[in-house]
Amino acid sequence: MKILFSFILFLGLLSPVHAQQKNDFFMLGGELSNSATTSVADIDKVMPRMKALGLNTVLAPIYWEFLEPQEGKFDFTLLDRTIDQARENQLQLVLLWFGAWKNSMSCYAPLWFKQDTKRFPRATTADGKPLEIASCFSEEVFQADRRAFEALLKRVEERGKDVVIMIQVENEIGMLEDARDHAPLAEREWQKPVPDELISYLKKHQKSLHPWLTNRLNLKERTWNGMFGTDVYADEVFMAYNYAKYVGRLCEAGRKITQLPFYVNAAMNSRGRLPGQYPSAGPLAHLIDFWHAGAPQLLLLAPDIYDTGFKGWASQYALANNRLFIPETRCCANSGVRAMYAFGEHQALGFSPFAIDQASKAETNGISKSYELLRQLRPLMNKPSWGLLFDQEDKERIINDKGTMITARHYYTLPWDARATDGSTWPEGGAMIIRLASNEYLLAGSGIVVSFATEYEKNREEQKTLGEDGFALAGQQTAKQQKGRFTGKRKGIGFVDEVTIASDGSLQFLRRHNGDQDHQGRHARISCDDWKILHIRLYDY
Repeated sequence: MKILFSFILFLGLLSPVHAQQKNDFFMLGGELSNSATTSVADIDKVMPRMKALGLNTVLAPIYWEFLEPQEGKFDFTLLDRTIDQARENQLQLVLLWFGAWKNSMSCYAPLWFKQDTKRFPRATTADGKPLEIASCFSEEVFQADRRAFEALLKRVEERGKDVVIMIQVENEIGMLEDARDHAPLAEREWQKPVPDELISYLKKHQKSLHPWLTNRLNLKERTWNGMFGTDVYADEVFMAYNYAKYVGRLCEAGRKITQLPFYVNAAMNSRGRLPGQYPSAGPLAHLIDFWHAGAPQLLLLAPDIYDTGFKGWASQYALANNRLFIPETRCCANSGVRAMYAFGEHQALGFSPFAIDQASKAETNGISKSYELLRQLRPLMNKPSWGLLFDQEDKERIINDKGTMITARHYYTLPWDARATDGSTWPEGGAMIIRLASNEYLLAGSGIVVSFATEYEKNREEQKTLGEDGFALAGQQTAKQQKGRFTGKRKGIGFVDEVTIASDGSLQFLRRHNGDQDHQGRHARISCDDWKILHIRLYDY
């Protein structure tokens, strides 16, 4: 069981003034495509559409090449319009600083920066090939990035304090084509001993380090290879710490201007790839200690989840020292149920499908429906909760809530919908369960069936394949092999009501689900085509 902590915990990390302004906010977000805010005309079009989709937060890129087209001369036209349009459409903003790096590359740096490779050196591979990746070891690179970042933050303080709630520092930092930079500036640092400040951090936090790091750490050595191994991952941790120090310095400069929280996002190390095949040294889960050591000013590290196994990726970032925020994820028909899972299971600070402005109605319908439910659920999100997310392979979860056994399954485990058995690919089903009180729950989401039992009853349960009428198939043994006489209690469903939730958290009755709608009291369910909130009252007999 997990407790859905209030966003107030997040706000406690901010200044008292900022916390007071944002004391009832959580992010039902969407990230705009990379080019969506490169013109005033596009900004004017996109923000009303985001409001219509039901978002309360837009993640919008701010581009260094437009902010500082000539060195030292800043143009705030696009930033101002983004802020103004968000305000007009009653949206909050998370600004994404596309500065020195975007998806590893320095593609959003201004042309004057790109052309001056002597002043602003690039990373190189081991065989000497230069990359379009600015060196994080260059003071000139840092100072240019810092000046632009500070200009951005000053403008936000002047024009957007009521709208902007968070800043993403760079975008998906990491080395590609090689695990680390081999340019002269980088090699000079590589040859030095591991910095004392990093060693002190690792010693201080030795009992809580990520297991991946614990298994390879040798604090008796002082070289990068000696302390972290002789494979490519030593290269990766070297880069991770130095990227983090760069970002930490940016945040330190920014903190003198604003109290807005900073975070970084990560491209995942998926599909069995090695560092350099994926963006090496980014703020990945196994590197969290290096990022915390180098950039303690960051509020969190955030995963960009595009690969299969959504639950597994999310769990890597839902840590005691890192609240889950998903700034990018595939915008698809399953986005809505994934949002329900993230908020229910991990108490996510926010959820944000990427390129939502370019998505089709079929791809955005689920996210709009889920956000509608989540807005209603918000007043009750301080209560115990669980998240559910199922597909054709992973289709059941059993929860023991203080002796109440909750069996949740994908809706298509019921045989009544032809798509369950005709070879169709199952849509994902997902929901949030909230315990209101003993024997009283809310179930909110889509594509879910939930039943309840006592522990005693569950231990005696026999799984049966059901026919289309919901009963055991003909020819099956319908009587359970008895483990002695039944002497315990059972859970019954007193009622299942479909409800809406008012802003004060009170439940507003819509209709009762009974008879065929709850299989004569056997379960509560929401089909894959529906989005509902069900109020369930149990009793013992």
